[in-house]
Amino acid sequence: MKIIQTVTVKQILTEKSREKLSAKYNQQKQQLQKECDQLLFEMKKLERTRKFSAVGLKAQFDKEIDLRKEKIKLIDFQIEQLGMLPYGSELKDQDVQALVEIEIGDNWEEIMKGKTVIIKDGIISEIRER
Repeated sequence: MKIIQTVTVKQILTEKSREKLSAKYNQQKQQLQKECDQLLFEMKKLERTRKFSAVGLKAQFDKEIDLRKEKIKLIDFQIEQLGMLPYGSELKDQDVQALVEIEIGDNWEEIMKGKTVIIKDGIISEIRER
């Protein structure tokens, strides 16, 4: 019988992976800033049509813009933390699903501990039992 199990994927921080992560964070930050600018533009456009309540409209747009600004602050914090981490640090990258073969007589506790996949510069360097 097969079951689905969650496997944690961790990335070892190297110069190459730091650059990739930094670029990814900066791209996300730019995207969020574009969304803020687009929301401001849309708000001003809708204010000119006067079909909607100006107060309610502004409150809704401000809420969306503030949400994105909070995400930008979080990304700034992540960029700062990334700069402080020493090379060789393990960063959780993602969780993936894996099929695991189980049979009668298997130790359930051992199976449920799961596995962790360690990646270094895009190459699997280790598979650990948790």
